[in-house]
Amino acid sequence: MANSSSSRISTVAFIAILTLSACTMLWLFWRFPLVTALITLGVFLGLGVLARFARSLDVDMTDLDPTNQGV
Repeated sequence: MANSSSSRISTVAFIAILTLSACTMLWLFWRFPLVTALITLGVFLGLGVLARFARSLDVDMTDLDPTNQGV
């Protein structure tokens, strides 16, 4: 029973944080449209660069397995 209650609280907290975040973004976009749009695009661009960088650093774990040594 406690697990179900904890799950519900986590779900409600997640939805509340998501709603607060969306309302904050809408208010900022309403009040400062150009600056908000530029910052949002900058954040998306930064996330894209970080995703590409992470993909370039990704290592195949089978290459690191010491028991799998080819001749």
